[in-house]
Amino acid sequence: MTPEELADLAHLRRARDLMDREYHRPLDVAEVARTALMSTAHFSRKFRAAYGETPHAYLMTRRMERAKALLRGDDLSVTEICMAVGFTSLGSFSASFRNMVGESPTAYRARDHSDLASVPGCIARDATRPASSRIGEAVGAPVP
Repeated sequence: MTPEELADLAHLRRARDLMDREYHRPLDVAEVARTALMSTAHFSRKFRAAYGETPHAYLMTRRMERAKALLRGDDLSVTEICMAVGFTSLGSFSASFRNMVGESPTAYRARDHSDLASVPGCIARDATRPASSRIGEAVGAPVP
């Protein structure tokens, strides 16, 4: 790997870390691309090549993973969870959740999740990752 490719990967990790940390606030590709010190189009191509999905898909996966974790608890309403994970509309949250998870947030919450009660959060996140996520499936994707 060339020094330029290594530098690009470091910048891509910085952008991915921003999405992991700030998933709850409005993020657009241009802002995340600036974090990676790349143009929007170049960043989108490089991110997809490295991680197997677009930056938007990656951010949506993060949001759905967090929403699923919050839905397994009883502390917040679906509307509060919608806002906590970065959506401004309950309708768009519910539609995105159904599209990625395969059921509504309310149906997901109603299911029995006792099998995940004693599982560490990092393992539960991987086990409940939305099916539409392609993380780790990119051909030749480096493991950051």
